[in-house]
Parts: sequence; C-alpha cells; structure tokens
Amino acid sequence: MPVNADARALDSPAEAGNDALPINELFHSLQGEGKLAGVPSTFVRTSGCNLRCWFCDSYHTSWEPTHGWFDVTDIVTEVTKHESDHVVVTGGEPMMHDGIESLLTNLSDQGYHTTVETNGTIFRKAPIDLVSVSPKLASSTPSEAQPPAGGNADVGVWEERHEQDRLDYDSLASLVEAYDFQLKFVVTGREDMQEIEELVETLRSTSSAQIENHDILLMPEGMTRERLEETCEITAELALEHGYRYTPRLHVDLWNDAPGT
Repeated sequence: MPVNADARALDSPAEAGNDALPINELFHSLQGEGKLAGVPSTFVRTSGCNLRCWFCDSYHTSWEPTHGWFDVTDIVTEVTKHESDHVVVTGGEPMMHDGIESLLTNLSDQGYHTTVETNGTIFRKAPIDLVSVSPKLASSTPSEAQPPAGGNADVGVWEERHEQDRLDYDSLASLVEAYDFQLKFVVTGREDMQEIEELVETLRSTSSAQIENHDILLMPEGMTRERLEETCEITAELALEHGYRYTPRLHVDLWNDAPGT
C-alpha cells in the first residue's frame, strides 16, 4: 500500500467510521532500529504528528502529511497479505489517533507481535508487545537555522510549540510502567548526552519501572548514508562510555531511507 495510492482509500474518516486511520503507507521490510533490528516486519505508518522535529525522517507524515483514510478491517486485511509475525505501528505519531487502540486490539487477536513507535507524549492502554519510546531532545526543535529536510512551512510557529510539548513525563512514566519498552534517543552530537542522562535519571526517579541500561538505545541522526557517516561513530562512542546500547538504522544503511523500506 504505497502513499496515497490504494483504491480503497477513503476521502474522510466519516466514510469509514470511528475506527478510521490516516495511513501514509503499509509495507513489508526489515525492522531497522532497536532491540528487534533485522526482524522481518510489516509496517503500518499513520499520518499526523503533534511534534515537528527538524530532522524528521518521515516528513510526509508531519511537515507535509499525506495519507488515505482506511478502516481497521481493511488495514488488518492488508497486513495479513505479508508473511510476518511482527507488525510495527509507526508514524508520525500513531498514539494521536483513537482508532489505534482498535487496530492494536485486532492485530493482537490475530496473533501478531506489535511494536509501537512513539515520541512518548501520549499514553494509551492497548495490547502492545513492545513500546519503542523516542523522547525528543532539545536538539530536535526546528528553527530558521535548522528547518526540516522535507518542508519548511510554519517553522516559526512550530519552534515554540514543539519545544513546549516535546516532553511529557507523566506519559513517559505510564508507557514504561505499562509495557515492555525501549527508550530510543536520536543523537545529533556529544552535547545531547547531558540531557539524555538527566531525562533517564528523572524517569527512573518518577516511575516504578526498572529502567536498565540495556533498555536505553542511542541512535545516530541521519536520513542518508552520508549523514550517518557523520553521526554514527560519536554515537557508538557514547554508547560505550555510558553502557547503553547502540542501535543502527538499517533502512538507511541498506536503502538510503527510500519510501517503503
């Protein structure tokens, strides 16, 4: 199901009912990041995000959103066409949408292992096997000096809004307490580590979850192989220094982050 190109896409959520979701793309590939990197998975990418990271690797779901509306039954039908036991629900920010709970319930009933990729600002109770939480650091905030790679509309408006909304410790605590989790931080440079350390310490002190070092993943920022070459070595060094995990971005290494990968 490519971006905006399926015959059953609907023009509005009203046509599909309460379970409708804006789907940017649905495809089969390898999980590129995190504890399950390398696992064949079916990806369901929703459109829409409540944040606007300047380095967003899926700006067609946030800065320049594109999608078709699909009901949950049709989404699950498309998922079953791919041979994989793992489904990754990603975005954008999938937790924005009420229909996500129905989708996750249906996928669970079908026996799929589900990973949800989220920025951690919204908590929902649903059957999730692994919640991949990527809290956004100050280095993610867009500005006129660092506009997004895909589109640069409304940078000034989003700079203030993004900075105000990028961290919600109540939601973060609820997510790590409710689910198996990984905390995945995008590293743009060594200067990010102080905020990462402070965030992890705050979360350890305010939640009841056991947050081990192996639950904390450092991921180099970069949407292209060339950019990853600039950030991967320092990210690996920081992981070694702090006892955290390094996570690759296989979809960038293998396919240069092409759509559908």
